[in-house]
Amino acid sequence: MAIKIITVSRQFGSGGRTIAKQVAEKLGFDYYDKEIIENVALETGFSKEFIASKGEEAPGKTVFSYGFESQAVPGIMNGMTTHDYLWTAQRKIICDIADSGKPCVIVGRSADYILREREGVLNVFIHADMPFRIDRITRLYGESENKPEKRLNDKDKKRAANHKHFTDLQWGFAPNYDLTLNSGKLGLDKCVDIICGLAK
Repeated sequence: MAIKIITVSRQFGSGGRTIAKQVAEKLGFDYYDKEIIENVALETGFSKEFIASKGEEAPGKTVFSYGFESQAVPGIMNGMTTHDYLWTAQRKIICDIADSGKPCVIVGRSADYILREREGVLNVFIHADMPFRIDRITRLYGESENKPEKRLNDKDKKRAANHKHFTDLQWGFAPNYDLTLNSGKLGLDKCVDIICGLAK
Protein backbone atom coordinates (compact mmCIF):
# COMPACT_ATOMS: atom_id res chain seq x y z
CA MET A 1 0.00 0.00 0.00
CA ALA A 2 1.46 3.35 -1.05
CA ILE A 3 1.73 5.93 1.71
CA LYS A 4 0.23 9.24 0.61
CA ILE A 5 -0.45 10.88 3.97
CA ILE A 6 1.74 10.91 7.07
CA THR A 7 0.33 12.24 10.33
CA VAL A 8 2.79 13.19 13.04
CA SER A 9 1.66 13.52 16.67
CA ARG A 10 4.30 14.45 19.21
CA GLN A 11 5.20 15.20 22.78
CA PHE A 12 6.13 18.81 23.35
CA GLY A 13 9.89 19.23 22.99
CA SER A 14 10.44 15.90 21.21
CA GLY A 15 11.28 17.52 17.87
CA GLY A 16 8.21 16.07 16.17
CA ARG A 17 7.48 19.22 14.19
CA THR A 18 11.06 19.41 12.92
CA ILE A 19 10.97 15.73 11.97
CA ALA A 20 7.66 16.17 10.15
CA LYS A 21 8.94 19.13 8.16
CA GLN A 22 12.12 17.33 7.15
CA VAL A 23 10.13 14.24 6.13
CA ALA A 24 7.91 16.41 3.91
CA GLU A 25 10.94 18.08 2.31
CA LYS A 26 12.74 14.79 1.74
CA LEU A 27 9.72 13.09 0.19
CA GLY A 28 8.48 16.15 -1.72
CA PHE A 29 5.17 16.04 0.18
CA ASP A 30 3.05 19.07 1.05
CA TYR A 31 3.37 20.12 4.70
CA TYR A 32 0.49 21.17 6.96
CA ASP A 33 0.89 22.52 10.46
CA LYS A 34 0.04 26.13 11.19
CA GLU A 35 -1.56 26.23 7.75
CA ILE A 36 -4.48 24.27 9.20
CA ILE A 37 -4.95 26.86 11.93
CA GLU A 38 -4.87 29.62 9.31
CA ASN A 39 -7.55 27.85 7.26
CA VAL A 40 -9.72 27.29 10.33
CA ALA A 41 -9.38 31.01 11.08
CA LEU A 42 -10.58 31.88 7.58
CA GLU A 43 -13.44 29.39 7.88
CA THR A 44 -14.67 30.48 11.32
CA GLY A 45 -13.60 34.08 11.78
CA PHE A 46 -11.77 33.31 15.02
CA SER A 47 -8.20 34.53 15.46
CA LYS A 48 -5.30 32.15 14.82
CA GLU A 49 -4.11 32.62 18.42
CA PHE A 50 -7.53 31.69 19.79
CA ILE A 51 -7.76 28.58 17.58
CA ALA A 52 -4.25 27.45 18.50
CA SER A 53 -5.01 27.74 22.23
CA LYS A 54 -8.39 25.99 21.98
CA GLY A 55 -6.82 23.17 19.97
CA GLU A 56 -4.75 22.15 22.97
CA GLU A 57 -7.32 22.54 25.73
CA ALA A 58 -9.81 20.11 27.18
CA PRO A 59 -13.36 21.43 26.70
CA GLY A 60 -15.16 22.43 29.89
CA LYS A 61 -17.13 19.73 31.62
CA THR A 62 -19.53 21.82 33.69
CA VAL A 63 -23.02 22.96 32.69
CA PHE A 64 -21.88 26.55 33.16
CA SER A 65 -18.88 26.22 30.85
CA TYR A 66 -20.97 24.48 28.20
CA GLY A 67 -23.64 27.17 28.33
CA PHE A 68 -21.08 29.96 28.13
CA GLU A 69 -19.23 28.48 25.18
CA SER A 70 -22.33 27.51 23.22
CA GLN A 71 -23.37 31.18 23.12
CA ALA A 72 -19.99 32.51 22.01
CA VAL A 73 -21.17 33.13 18.43
CA PRO A 74 -24.99 33.31 18.44
CA GLY A 75 -26.74 32.13 15.30
CA ILE A 76 -23.56 30.78 13.72
CA MET A 77 -22.43 27.73 15.69
CA ASN A 78 -25.81 25.96 15.69
CA GLY A 79 -25.74 25.38 19.44
CA MET A 80 -22.29 23.78 19.39
CA THR A 81 -19.66 24.73 21.96
CA THR A 82 -16.71 26.72 20.69
CA HIS A 83 -14.53 23.61 20.96
CA ASP A 84 -16.96 21.49 18.96
CA TYR A 85 -17.41 24.20 16.35
CA LEU A 86 -13.65 24.53 15.86
CA TRP A 87 -13.20 20.74 15.84
CA THR A 88 -15.83 20.43 13.07
CA ALA A 89 -14.11 23.13 10.99
CA GLN A 90 -10.69 21.56 11.58
CA ARG A 91 -11.97 18.10 10.64
CA LYS A 92 -13.45 19.44 7.39
CA ILE A 93 -10.18 21.11 6.42
CA ILE A 94 -8.11 17.99 7.16
CA CYS A 95 -10.54 15.85 5.15
CA ASP A 96 -10.37 18.35 2.28
CA ILE A 97 -6.57 18.11 2.35
CA ALA A 98 -6.81 14.32 2.18
CA ASP A 99 -9.43 14.49 -0.58
CA SER A 100 -7.10 16.58 -2.74
CA GLY A 101 -5.08 13.44 -3.37
CA LYS A 102 -1.76 15.25 -2.99
CA PRO A 103 0.80 13.48 -0.77
CA CYS A 104 1.26 15.36 2.48
CA VAL A 105 2.49 15.42 6.06
CA ILE A 106 0.04 16.71 8.70
CA VAL A 107 1.24 17.72 12.17
CA GLY A 108 -1.04 17.21 15.17
CA ARG A 109 -4.69 18.33 15.25
CA SER A 110 -5.79 14.67 15.80
CA ALA A 111 -5.36 14.05 12.07
CA ASP A 112 -4.47 10.43 12.84
CA TYR A 113 -8.00 9.89 14.21
CA ILE A 114 -9.79 12.02 11.62
CA LEU A 115 -8.20 10.03 8.77
CA ARG A 116 -8.31 6.65 10.53
CA GLU A 117 -10.52 4.95 7.92
CA ARG A 118 -8.53 6.11 4.90
CA GLU A 119 -6.10 4.01 2.92
CA GLY A 120 -2.49 5.05 2.49
CA VAL A 121 -2.13 6.87 5.83
CA LEU A 122 0.86 6.35 8.14
CA ASN A 123 0.26 7.56 11.71
CA VAL A 124 3.42 8.39 13.67
CA PHE A 125 3.96 9.43 17.29
CA ILE A 126 7.23 11.06 18.36
CA HIS A 127 8.29 10.99 22.01
CA ALA A 128 11.44 11.41 24.07
CA ASP A 129 12.57 11.26 27.67
CA MET A 130 12.32 14.29 29.95
CA PRO A 131 16.02 15.34 29.98
CA PHE A 132 16.14 15.42 26.17
CA ARG A 133 12.98 17.50 25.96
CA ILE A 134 14.04 19.86 28.75
CA ASP A 135 17.33 20.54 26.98
CA ARG A 136 15.58 21.09 23.67
CA ILE A 137 12.88 23.52 24.78
CA THR A 138 15.37 25.48 26.88
CA ARG A 139 17.66 25.88 23.86
CA LEU A 140 14.82 26.71 21.47
CA TYR A 141 12.48 28.78 23.61
CA GLY A 142 14.66 29.99 26.47
CA GLU A 143 13.80 30.15 30.14
CA SER A 144 10.37 31.09 31.49
CA GLU A 145 8.69 31.60 34.85
CA ASN A 146 7.68 27.95 34.93
CA LYS A 147 10.24 25.19 35.28
CA PRO A 148 10.84 23.20 32.06
CA GLU A 149 9.30 20.04 33.57
CA LYS A 150 6.08 21.90 34.33
CA ARG A 151 5.95 23.46 30.86
CA LEU A 152 6.35 20.03 29.26
CA ASN A 153 3.85 18.29 31.53
CA ASP A 154 1.23 21.04 31.19
CA LYS A 155 1.45 21.06 27.40
CA ASP A 156 1.26 17.27 27.11
CA LYS A 157 -1.67 17.06 29.56
CA LYS A 158 -3.64 19.59 27.51
CA ARG A 159 -2.97 17.72 24.28
CA ALA A 160 -3.92 14.40 25.86
CA ALA A 161 -7.14 15.76 27.35
CA ASN A 162 -8.20 17.42 24.11
CA HIS A 163 -7.46 14.27 22.10
CA LYS A 164 -9.34 12.08 24.59
CA HIS A 165 -12.40 14.33 24.52
CA PHE A 166 -12.82 14.24 20.75
CA THR A 167 -11.53 10.74 19.93
CA ASP A 168 -12.05 8.72 23.14
CA LEU A 169 -8.51 7.42 22.56
CA GLN A 170 -5.40 7.71 24.71
CA TRP A 171 -2.96 10.17 23.19
CA GLY A 172 0.52 8.70 22.83
CA PHE A 173 -0.60 5.10 23.44
CA ALA A 174 1.52 3.03 21.04
CA PRO A 175 -1.23 0.68 19.72
CA ASN A 176 -3.16 3.74 18.48
CA TYR A 177 -0.38 4.53 15.97
CA ASP A 178 1.41 2.70 13.19
CA LEU A 179 4.81 3.81 14.41
CA THR A 180 6.19 5.36 17.62
CA LEU A 181 9.74 6.70 17.71
CA ASN A 182 11.92 7.86 20.59
CA SER A 183 13.69 10.87 19.10
CA GLY A 184 15.90 11.21 22.17
CA LYS A 185 17.36 7.74 21.64
CA LEU A 186 17.32 7.63 17.83
CA GLY A 187 18.06 11.26 17.02
CA LEU A 188 15.91 13.43 14.77
CA ASP A 189 17.74 12.55 11.54
CA LYS A 190 17.30 8.81 12.12
CA CYS A 191 13.58 9.32 12.81
CA VAL A 192 13.31 11.16 9.49
CA ASP A 193 15.10 8.31 7.69
CA ILE A 194 12.86 5.65 9.25
CA ILE A 195 9.63 7.45 8.33
CA CYS A 196 10.81 8.18 4.82
CA GLY A 197 11.93 4.58 4.38
CA LEU A 198 8.44 3.34 5.28
CA ALA A 199 6.79 5.86 2.99
CA LYS A 200 8.83 5.00 -0.09
